Amino acid sequence: MADAIKMGTILIREGTLLPIGVPVESDVFLPGWRLVKNLEGDGLDQKFHEAGCTFYSVAGEIGATVFGLDEQKTLRKAVEQILAKRGSAEFNSVEIMRVAWETSKRFLGVRSVTVFAQSRDIQEGASLSRAKDLPVKDRA
Repeated sequence: MADAIKMGTILIREGTLLPIGVPVESDVFLPGWRLVKNLEGDGLDQKFHEAGCTFYSVAGEIGATVFGLDEQKTLRKAVEQILAKRGSAEFNSVEIMRVAWETSKRFLGVRSVTVFAQSRDIQEGASLSRAKDLPVKDRA
């Protein structure tokens, strides 16, 4: 799993509607979130654009640093913290921007990982819209 999370990795919220004709292979990563296996950020963006969808990024990164002995558990915990921080109701996906490992020489080899991610959103059509921007009668 530690090899699965790297720069460009995409996590998509369970239940997000994806464009028809875009094959997205994914596995459960955390409850409510799936890890895309066959495409990274740029490739997924291109496929969604070709299908008439928008896969936009929000400016600014969210980061988390976690210490631990087990590499996989430490990385998973960092991603969990990012998903908890980013206001999960606003966006339906996240792209991992950077992953940096460091081993401490002072604390008996305890490793730390810092993960940075960017919120992304998958929407139908070429324009950006949010349900909260629509008049009450137009909300679904």
